[in-house]
Amino acid sequence: MKTTETKQPTTAQSLGALIKSARDIMRKDKGLNGDLDRLPMLTWIMFLKFLDDLEIQREGEAKLAGKKFKPAVEPPYRWRDWAARSDGITGDELLAFINNEETTRPDGTKGAGLFRYLRTLTSSNGDDRRDVIATVFRGVQNRMVSGYLLRDVINKLNGIHFTASNELHTLGALYESMLREMRDAAGDSGEFYTPRAVVRFMVAVSDPRLGETVLDPASGTGGFLVEAFNHLSKQVKTVADRRVLQDRSLFGCEPKQLPYLLCQMNLLLHGLDAPQIDPGNALRFKLTDIGEKDRVDVILTNPPFGGEEEKGIQGNFPEDKQTAETALLFLQLIMRKLRKQGGKSRAGVVVPNGTLFGDGVCARIKEELLKDFNLHTIVRLPNGVFAPYTGIPTNLLFFDRSGPTREVWYCEHPLPEGRKNYTKTAPIQFEEFAPLIAWWNKREENDRAWKVPAAELLASGCNLDRKNPRAKDDITHLPPEQLAAGILKKEQRIAEIMGNIQKLLAAKT
Repeated sequence: MKTTETKQPTTAQSLGALIKSARDIMRKDKGLNGDLDRLPMLTWIMFLKFLDDLEIQREGEAKLAGKKFKPAVEPPYRWRDWAARSDGITGDELLAFINNEETTRPDGTKGAGLFRYLRTLTSSNGDDRRDVIATVFRGVQNRMVSGYLLRDVINKLNGIHFTASNELHTLGALYESMLREMRDAAGDSGEFYTPRAVVRFMVAVSDPRLGETVLDPASGTGGFLVEAFNHLSKQVKTVADRRVLQDRSLFGCEPKQLPYLLCQMNLLLHGLDAPQIDPGNALRFKLTDIGEKDRVDVILTNPPFGGEEEKGIQGNFPEDKQTAETALLFLQLIMRKLRKQGGKSRAGVVVPNGTLFGDGVCARIKEELLKDFNLHTIVRLPNGVFAPYTGIPTNLLFFDRSGPTREVWYCEHPLPEGRKNYTKTAPIQFEEFAPLIAWWNKREENDRAWKVPAAELLASGCNLDRKNPRAKDDITHLPPEQLAAGILKKEQRIAEIMGNIQKLLAAKT
């Protein structure tokens, strides 16, 4: 499709204004309630615009190369067929085209509605993106009830040009800010997302290499996979390297529809052509059925904690390690999914404090972790890292397949000087991890780092909740006689208060 439109470079400011305008229009629609409704709408509309821009670009490349082009989406369902013209279908006609099973299409013919068509796409023509599109739209709904407002939103978003690399980078950054807003809205419903600084640190020290497979079995909106993609992209030198990165490097799993949609869009915006994200529960497979062919080299994840899994899911795990606690089931899955051969497979996992000191099933899982894996590092994060979603203290476990644990290094990540905690407006920054990254490959005990022999941990019932032996003692130790005098004074004050209460009660009667 030819156009005489001159595409002006889009600044972050103008792109932000465009997105804001679209969201302001959505606020007028009675079918949407808050950002948890608006962000998915923006996402699927931008997804289709992005897809069509990509198709136009690839069609041009195929033509220049003298090759036949196979489109992922065919007419009249392409963005250019129904959305690109500002005076295109609108109102009830637009709603019917998008929502209905059968409808009159923009070219005047009868056929499947847009969503129904997209949900039935298959990769039978050799284009894996068709499977991605079908899976994405299986859970998508158009919640807007005004086709006229929807047309206004589409016209606004039509101003984004996904073929310009600068604009794509700008939109990627803007999209991340929208994801943060969605995380703020979702925090009330128990969804906790990993701060970008923590993700970057975990990827940096785990150091995935091109040719290795990277998995996040609890992908959420794709933060770990995006960061791993950026990390691996720097290692690409040839066309063959790029193919490895695109086809055989990154894998995820996310059963919730909204995070799944956002994860797909997030990865596509950052340059992964056909994200391989499983839309099912990663815990649905029997643990003993997971063999070497199902294993991966690197696992980076923040599994959900505080949740409970149904009996059917619990039954997939060994009888003596069955539990409803989601975090503990994920820890077992991660251990099982690490490749045995070579001993180089490794994992970085966010866990709550309770996992460190838990007994019973939790202790049995940790015993296996210590005996069959090398739990080499536990990073203890300070309070507020996950603010405002939760105040639960968190830790980062790093382990690999190089053999049993001989000793565990503990490292406390301190709050910046003068700070009492992290907050929503003053979150943790990646630069704060610089001393820890420098320490990582040249370890020495210091005021923030210490090591504990595995034998000692096993003897303690696998309690991994070890305090810093060099921590400064803030308690002021008083002489015994001074302590006794203080206790006596408090007891006298209590007796005085109780006497007053008794007088008040007697006066009322």
